Amino acid sequence: MIVLGNEKVKVEEVLVKEAEIKAKKLERPNVLNAFVYKLKSGFVDYAIYITLTYIEENGRKRPFEIFINSKDLTRAAEYAVLTRLISAIFRRSEDPSFILEELKSIYDPNGGYFKDGKYIPSLYAELAEVLEEFFAEIGLIKKKPKKELGLNNFSSLKIDDSLKAESSLKICPKCNQKTLKLESGCITCVNPDCNYSKCD
Repeated sequence: MIVLGNEKVKVEEVLVKEAEIKAKKLERPNVLNAFVYKLKSGFVDYAIYITLTYIEENGRKRPFEIFINSKDLTRAAEYAVLTRLISAIFRRSEDPSFILEELKSIYDPNGGYFKDGKYIPSLYAELAEVLEEFFAEIGLIKKKPKKELGLNNFSSLKIDDSLKAESSLKICPKCNQKTLKLESGCITCVNPDCNYSKCD
């Protein structure tokens, strides 16, 4: 016997209830609502089509599964793994938004590229951007206002013109923009929304 609050409950009853909760699996409806995104990435040669489905539970929309498809058959196994793992997270987690930070923290060993003024460190980080847009669409997270920062929009940062052409800028680890420079022995981000700094 164990005591829960004011009730005495048999250990077996608790274990049975836990097993029932674990066994309770979201049943897939015959028809699901979905968003389909086309992703053109600098990491792959062909466009990637991402289908994200959701269900409604108690008046709340919740992601259910993902399908990733492309003409590039050399990455078919990778897309299948991503599809199964992310779909499993969607079905078993009440709030799968944690996956965004996990995917965004993956860096391609060959380096990233700039897209719309933002540094994209990997295909997985780019996939996280699509997931983030989807999560905002279904109300799982709040929509973020789009900020135009980076190489294509330095003028909005109010940085002098001499800095615009400076090629020695590096990628900032905090804001992922090419706004990091070495100044008086300190590495400083010149992005006013970031202000990252590190001195030796």
